[in-house]
Amino acid sequence: MPTLKERITEDMKAAMRAKDSERLGAIRMLTAAIKQKEVDERIELDDPGVVGIVDKLLKQRKDSIEAFQKAGRQDLADKEQAEVVVLQAYLPARLSAEEIAAEVKAIVAELGAKGPGDMGKVMGAVKQRLAGKADMGLVSAAVKAALAG
Repeated sequence: MPTLKERITEDMKAAMRAKDSERLGAIRMLTAAIKQKEVDERIELDDPGVVGIVDKLLKQRKDSIEAFQKAGRQDLADKEQAEVVVLQAYLPARLSAEEIAAEVKAIVAELGAKGPGDMGKVMGAVKQRLAGKADMGLVSAAVKAALAG
């Protein structure tokens, strides 16, 4: 099975052959972000590392869409939305809110976390275990709920 980086490269070649400029632009942006991280940190990114970059780019796109819609620039919001669709294809299946809550409860129990003061410790463990598998906004809310309980 090819790595996520190999799949992205193949998709980029396919977009070039199909002359799909919107898709090609989004994939090139992703490839540039991956290369930038690898050069900056002198590392070779594995699949979870690539998923982390995809997550970061998706968050940026969603923030931009919101800003463009507030400014009345639907044309730019639509362009960002098209990039979101391309980027989401590289994410693994996401956990449901119930699955996230169950994972968080298990981690809280494992760590013996007692209250909101343990939020940082729990979030660190949760991020390692659920990286790329869950929306971190939902994860954070689940951790807060578990520690408040």
